[in-house]
Amino acid sequence: MSKGFPTTPGEGLQSKAKIDEDAIRLHAFYRGKIETTLKCRMRGWDDFAIWYTPGVAAPRLDIKANPSKVYEYTGKWNRVAVVSDGTRVLGMGDIGPEAGLPVMEGKCLLFKYLGGVDAVPITLDTKDPELIIQAVKLIQPAFGGINREDISHPKCFGILSRLREEAKIPIFHDDQQGTATVTLAGLLNALKVAGKKIGEVRIAFIGSGAANVATARLVFGAGARSGRCCMVDSKGILHTGREDIKNRSAEFEDKWRLCRETNAEGRRGGIREALAGADVFISMSKSDPETIQSDWVARMSKDAIVFALANPLPEIWPWKAKEAGARVIATGRSDFPNQVNNSMGFPAIFRGTLDVRAKTITDEMCVAAANALAERAEELGLDDEHILPTMDDREAFLREAVAVGVKAQEQGVAGLEMSRAALYENASDMIQRPQEETACLGRNGFIKEID
Repeated sequence: MSKGFPTTPGEGLQSKAKIDEDAIRLHAFYRGKIETTLKCRMRGWDDFAIWYTPGVAAPRLDIKANPSKVYEYTGKWNRVAVVSDGTRVLGMGDIGPEAGLPVMEGKCLLFKYLGGVDAVPITLDTKDPELIIQAVKLIQPAFGGINREDISHPKCFGILSRLREEAKIPIFHDDQQGTATVTLAGLLNALKVAGKKIGEVRIAFIGSGAANVATARLVFGAGARSGRCCMVDSKGILHTGREDIKNRSAEFEDKWRLCRETNAEGRRGGIREALAGADVFISMSKSDPETIQSDWVARMSKDAIVFALANPLPEIWPWKAKEAGARVIATGRSDFPNQVNNSMGFPAIFRGTLDVRAKTITDEMCVAAANALAERAEELGLDDEHILPTMDDREAFLREAVAVGVKAQEQGVAGLEMSRAALYENASDMIQRPQEETACLGRNGFIKEID
């Protein structure tokens, strides 16, 4: 059933106030969202001799002789670290590692519940890129992958690049590749609804932070023509005459590349000029509904596609974009149709990555996940207000995990070979288990209720 667009922000803001109140109360009640539980059977006290000393010596010596055995004898194969320095937390900016910890715990909850992945939150008390890189490299023996989270721009790019070169396990930045994957999936279906082709459309990317730079890269990889697109930062449209970027090209390597690769017609100006004649805008910019004006949207092409993804407030209210002529409108909010939520991406991407023991997560693996997500939504039925599955659709996560695992094998970055059927069955078991366990613990009072 369609949610429809409200005509004022009041209802959504009131809902957020209630959510904030409940969040404070419930976080205090449960004192965290995740905990360590046992997965092995304990038949009696004698089993300690198997799981710890002296029995643990046998697998320990086997691992020493054959290091890859660590994936068979320990939980490394399914364990991910969620690492952050707390410098760009959910649109709040630099709030520090302690204040960022509830977010990282929340990510771990989503990893487990939606992807069956064991995740551990690690917030680092440093902003130094070199120390962050060193910390991740030092902890990698215990983990099958690293999810870097909420690290500020532009250092996040350099950290990701270095770690992908130097680490021995997959390194993923959810704010880049995760957001980009789900955005691409939504865009592919929005284009179907609007009757447009990705290779022919003009796209304006509003905001040049980590998420939108990665989104542009995946969108171009999926067939959009970069020269027909443009990107806007806080000082205007990117172009080859931007000396402020060119003179700092070592620091803003990705931005300078986009100056050269996009905007072939050499547009100048700001958001207003970027939107003129555009078929699509994808905005990850200022959380303010006055960032993009209705008359600017009215200057876009017929059946325009609007992705106003800032949180908690979009860059333009959806009903204003609709009134201005937009055909398909997506936001980052759950109280409007077409929510673009990176939680639809990272749990399944890591599920598929870990299952085939991939050594990296490539853009092609993310595009495969986006295509699987888009195809699942198409099966469910596309229209203006339904371009993506929702988080309660377990099948979407299974399809993504399979697509990622298959693509990793095709690219030669997988350590294990698995058929589509085996990948699907394994992902189904891994994702179903935590959901049913949580329900069981609730029914039996081990997870306490609170009014």
